Amino acid sequence: MTGSIIELEQLRHTPAGVPVLNFRIGHISEQIEAGQARKAECELPVVALGELARLMQGARPGDEVRLTGFLAAKSLKSKQPVLHVERIEFTEGMNHGI
Repeated sequence: MTGSIIELEQLRHTPAGVPVLNFRIGHISEQIEAGQARKAECELPVVALGELARLMQGARPGDEVRLTGFLAAKSLKSKQPVLHVERIEFTEGMNHGI
């Protein structure tokens, strides 16, 4: 998933001491659906844990990123999807990524 960082929350820690940082990205692309070009646009909540959460502390709204991870429910009570990031590549903005 590629996109632009919209907002970043403050770094926090789980009760076990694992760093966690929640943020949102905005994605815009052109896709082909049923043979026709279509603009795909959405916002997606993302969570980074451990070293990735620490890395994201240096990010700013507007930074462009390429994220790899998996979708999971936000919580036991909310089935809304959240992207759990496993790899972050800064394509514009910060000059590094993991």
